[in-house]
Amino acid sequence: MEFSAPVAPDIRKGRSKVGTGNGNRTINGNNNGNGYGKGHENRPGNRPGNAPGDGKSRKNSLGPVSELEAHVDPDWWQKIFNSMYLKTDADVLEDSEITGREIDLFTGALKLSPADRVLDLCCGQGRHTLELARRGFSNVEGYDRSGYLIRKARSQAKKEGLPLRFREGDARKLPYSSDSFDAVLLLGNSFGYFDSVKHDLQILKEILRVLRPGGRLLVDSADGAYLKKNYQPRSWEWIDRQSFVCRERTLSEDGERLISREVVSHVKKGVIADQFYAERLYSKEALAGMLEAAGFKQARFHRAYSPDSRKKQDLGMMGHRIIVSASAEKFPASPKNAFVRKDKNIVVIMGDPRKQDIVKPDCTFDEDDFETIARMKRALSEIPGMRFTYLDRHDTLIEDLKKQAGKIDLVLNLCDEGFDNDPKKELHVPALLEQLKIPYTGAGPRSLAFCYDKSLVRGVAREMQVPVARAVYICPGAPVPELPFPFPAIIKPNSGDSSFGITQKSVVHSQAELENSVREVREKLGSDVPLLVEEFLSGKDISVGVIGNLLSSYTVLPITEEDYSEVPESLPRVCGYEAKWDPDSPYWKIRSVPVELPEETRIAVTNYCLALYGRLECRDYARFDWRLDAEGRPRLLEVNPNPGWCWDGHLAKMAALVGMSYSNMLGAILNAAMQRVCPPARDAPQQGLPGYEVKGPGASSVEVSSVEVNGNEGSGKCGVSALSFKAVSKVQAL
Repeated sequence: MEFSAPVAPDIRKGRSKVGTGNGNRTINGNNNGNGYGKGHENRPGNRPGNAPGDGKSRKNSLGPVSELEAHVDPDWWQKIFNSMYLKTDADVLEDSEITGREIDLFTGALKLSPADRVLDLCCGQGRHTLELARRGFSNVEGYDRSGYLIRKARSQAKKEGLPLRFREGDARKLPYSSDSFDAVLLLGNSFGYFDSVKHDLQILKEILRVLRPGGRLLVDSADGAYLKKNYQPRSWEWIDRQSFVCRERTLSEDGERLISREVVSHVKKGVIADQFYAERLYSKEALAGMLEAAGFKQARFHRAYSPDSRKKQDLGMMGHRIIVSASAEKFPASPKNAFVRKDKNIVVIMGDPRKQDIVKPDCTFDEDDFETIARMKRALSEIPGMRFTYLDRHDTLIEDLKKQAGKIDLVLNLCDEGFDNDPKKELHVPALLEQLKIPYTGAGPRSLAFCYDKSLVRGVAREMQVPVARAVYICPGAPVPELPFPFPAIIKPNSGDSSFGITQKSVVHSQAELENSVREVREKLGSDVPLLVEEFLSGKDISVGVIGNLLSSYTVLPITEEDYSEVPESLPRVCGYEAKWDPDSPYWKIRSVPVELPEETRIAVTNYCLALYGRLECRDYARFDWRLDAEGRPRLLEVNPNPGWCWDGHLAKMAALVGMSYSNMLGAILNAAMQRVCPPARDAPQQGLPGYEVKGPGASSVEVSSVEVNGNEGSGKCGVSALSFKAVSKVQAL
């Protein structure tokens, strides 16, 4: 027998239907993807038998029932949003044009900017969240109670390379700090699933709490007044060539909810799902009253919206929709609130995951990069007194910053990839911020330009009598000279960071190997790249981290060394590109550990670092890399202003040695910048964030003075006795 799907011009389905990548939203409930939560197997509406969507026929199902409402589980929303739901509503779920039109409508209604921090509450499988991210919104987060749909959203974001965060939880108790978002979207008819109005009101109050003062809410809900008069008592339609769904519905006894039943059948396997659900029917007047009761102001109803199904099937409760926005006016202008201290508005600038990055192994952001970004955002969210938004779309970065210029307290510059992910343009980001007169963390353009050139740093260090390794600079295209020092030697690009261009093959033991290595580097990086050939030192490979500023307060973190004990003895001891980017390399096993140094050497290295910190105009944080020679004498390799900020980077490992969490490390950098940009008056009470203390035996607390260090090139006094700075063990609060 051959079936054909009936034409369905009117409202038939009870649940909402939404576009590509996202379906109905669930307010609460654990979802295991099969439609049935544990402990509910024999409650009304959940008949014994196989779970829907498992491909097996059900042995038992309900026949005709006289009262649909009696079979509705109060927690129906915990079980229904699963793979079967995605099939029954698939006629609109896969329509990207509907998604695009909706985002046009919603962003226009709220006048959203790509820099706004937006929460897509009850996001389902993230179709709106994903579409916003595709359009350059870099501060969007999705939240839903269905674990199944959240996993779908994360999978799609990963597939598209979008740096999005999706979280699972209850909308009645959001995990976000107060005043966290510029806008909250409650879309896809996700409002009204509970059997009590008080729970709906609780959701609105939570939204008000997490919105910043002046933030905006947009609710996309079914038109309850229309549905009460026009719902379809019965309907059916084909899901695919093998399955069809039959629906019946009625109003609840009090007339305030639409009760629906959905029976899904397979032509060969029989009934595979028999489920009941109920949704509250809010009119415009009722929605306005709920928003006012929750504390929102200026409720505004936008034009009605009715999407079209290209398959000409019914649109359910999504056919006639109410779009309403409201404002979170939480602090009325009055004298008693005139001195309420607002959180600092911090904008975080990062690399652009949409663009090529030549430093990365595959020239693209990968899963590890997105995990690093997610960890950073989680760490920042733990810092009190600051509200963070994120910018990572470089094509619109200038315009995005201009729009917010007067509202930004500080930019956290984490764009160590450089503008357009070009490491040569790392200085362009602070230069842009200087032009816009926006304060920011870290070094300025001149410092970054100096330190990007290793040969220039060597020249400054030698002038200051800071010891450096002997080296030869090779101009682009120039022949390879004879070295004025014995082999082994190491060849590296004169510019750049992240150990780009440095591998085990960079260590050479003869003139022939040197010439061959230079040729290979030029073939890979280009003949226009200047090179630096240094004597290869066999001593400890150490790093020094500093957080703070010399004219206020700063901390010298514990000095660490690279532990090469797991690297085969046949390989040179070099922490190059392979150690940072290739998990299959034996160098991946290198670990950073506390170093044991003679006290005289430790003090000397610390003094040298502080002198260079000031001379090279480092600010807020920096890292200095050194190598000891065979006699244990330190030699400077390079200076890294704005060093790696990731959770597993050198600076974070140093901070952890004195009990400083990743969140506290980032907070200390922000505090250092705040003190530098807006130093408190001498007699003013200290305000701002709680102090981020660095305590422990490894944190330096030494008086900087002239220290004699024996050595060859660059030996002598540090020459910083006139500075007379003291390394303190606490980064002061604002």
